[in-house]
Amino acid sequence: MAPWLVAGLGNPGPAYATHRHNVGAMVVDALARRARASFTSPRLMRAEVAQTRLTASGIGGVGADAQQVVLLKTRTYMNESGLPVKKAAAFFTIDPAHLVVVHDELDLEFGRLRLKLGGGDNGHNGLRSIRAHLGTGDFHRVRFGIGRPPGRQDPADFVLSPFPASLREELALGIERAADAVEVLIGRGLVEAQNRFNS
Repeated sequence: MAPWLVAGLGNPGPAYATHRHNVGAMVVDALARRARASFTSPRLMRAEVAQTRLTASGIGGVGADAQQVVLLKTRTYMNESGLPVKKAAAFFTIDPAHLVVVHDELDLEFGRLRLKLGGGDNGHNGLRSIRAHLGTGDFHRVRFGIGRPPGRQDPADFVLSPFPASLREELALGIERAADAVEVLIGRGLVEAQNRFNS
């Protein structure tokens, strides 16, 4: 079976780790924890990667039905996300149809998920970069709602601000739900994942 690549978008370094823009990386971290998989930083890839497998019993499982999954967190800034995704896809021989990009979405209420295949970038710099480097937008997206900024706050400032403490518990649940969605998408297909998780 052809391998899958799950890319969680964000900005690098601890200063950005809790920001709304980094929720994709948070979901990939959750998948790695489930799989007990450790990240490494391959030379020249500009990303952290962890290799695992997905079976009917979940990520990190073993068995005849094991599906290879590569988890990736970019180590570039958001607007350069396409470079490490392209490098990883080439290195692991992964087709865009087997790429899942997990990212924040301003146009969805906080915690809501929307899974889709293909489409535009909707103003998201990470998606724009990936589409430019791959030459196609025909990859899967798991969109994690962060909502619109309050009042007249600039969206650019909003995405580069941390989730408030009041949302911490709900955020943790949402991240686990998004990780569930990735597992179902890869293991059971997009339609089933959409039916279960799109909200």
